[in-house]
Amino acid sequence: MGNIVAIVGRPNVGKSTFFNRLIQRREAIVDSVSGVTRDRHYGKSDWNGQVFSLIDTGGYVKGSDDIFEAEIDKQVILAIEEADAIIFMVDVESGVTGMDEDVANLLRKQDKPVLLAVNKVDNSKRLENAVEFYSLGLGELYPIASTSGSGTGELLDALIEILPELEDEEESELPRFAVVGRPNAGKSSFINALIGEERYIVTDVAGTTRDAIDTKYNRYGFEFNLVDTAGIRRKSKVKEDLEFYSVMRSVRAIENCDVCLIILDATRGFDGQVQNIFWLAQRNRKGIVILVNKWDLVEDKETNTMKEYERRIRSEIEPFTDVPIVFISVLTKQRIFKAIETAVEVFKNRSKKIKTSELNERMLPIIESYPPPAWKGKYVKIKFCMQLPTPQPQFAFFCNLPQYVRDPYKRYLENKLREEYDFKGVPVSVYFRKK
Repeated sequence: MGNIVAIVGRPNVGKSTFFNRLIQRREAIVDSVSGVTRDRHYGKSDWNGQVFSLIDTGGYVKGSDDIFEAEIDKQVILAIEEADAIIFMVDVESGVTGMDEDVANLLRKQDKPVLLAVNKVDNSKRLENAVEFYSLGLGELYPIASTSGSGTGELLDALIEILPELEDEEESELPRFAVVGRPNAGKSSFINALIGEERYIVTDVAGTTRDAIDTKYNRYGFEFNLVDTAGIRRKSKVKEDLEFYSVMRSVRAIENCDVCLIILDATRGFDGQVQNIFWLAQRNRKGIVILVNKWDLVEDKETNTMKEYERRIRSEIEPFTDVPIVFISVLTKQRIFKAIETAVEVFKNRSKKIKTSELNERMLPIIESYPPPAWKGKYVKIKFCMQLPTPQPQFAFFCNLPQYVRDPYKRYLENKLREEYDFKGVPVSVYFRKK
């Protein structure tokens, strides 16, 4: 899934500022996601067309009595072991410190390429002072200023040169469905129930699954790759070192799938963490199916209990409410095949291509009957529309004054597209361009 670059160093040298600058270099910003312990983030960046994942590690402090610092140190070591390349950041203002030397000693033991970035070099005097970091014995140094971005281009050019070449993976034409959710929501049991074998270890201990695992599914007329991921947990709940990577691989599984099957525990509800997973999938423009598992364990069910439960979920995911919700029980296999049928339908909706002529025949009369409201005395005239050649549904509407189209009208057109064409479970993007 791409190279991994770890940013390491002692506390307060500017790692997070540098990290934030890198992930925002993408034209389409990919959110960074808070991770395991304090000051832990990961995200995606690219430079000159090469995409890589970034780990922003916490500050490394050898021998600290602080229990949090000790935990961060463990994770820094794991990040170094996981990474394909390392950016070691130091601070020109403070010069070489004992902690810098500790990190350098740790890095010299690794058989990984290391780039030494000297931060806060924003004038000629500091550039002269940066040379003292050659004493760390890590080769060439790269003076940068992470706040302004000075020098980061040269550093990233060097990074791309040292990243190992990735083997070309065979692109499968099969859809990829990622099974995601909180730990212990029933993800592995769901897959076991589908494939009819105990392929995955299933226990009542959260966090059993450590990696994202692909399974080819070919039964009952359906064929796709099913991806089981480790449960995503809030960073305050994560205790084990390995779980940091479980979270990262789950996020990357979402980024690289077509449809997310978000499994939640009916007895816990659509809580904040499940909502975070939902919005992560939505921001990545993935198809989404919400599966409410353990419905058989909900007590005191009445005639409208399911409808009320569904209403509460939809109120939490507004305005993107056109999402299928399926109530299942993995234990009794209740409606699990309905869940797969729904996921296949969402995949087809996401892959749908509409001819430009047909799109204009349907949408232009709708626009004519209700044109964009005037804004600041300006009248917008939409003349033409088309679907963009992207993996997910995106539509461009060409008009004379795109800057005067307000968000409510964009949502109106999105709703009309959903009425005319079935895009259930799929985020739809609407853009206005100058004709």
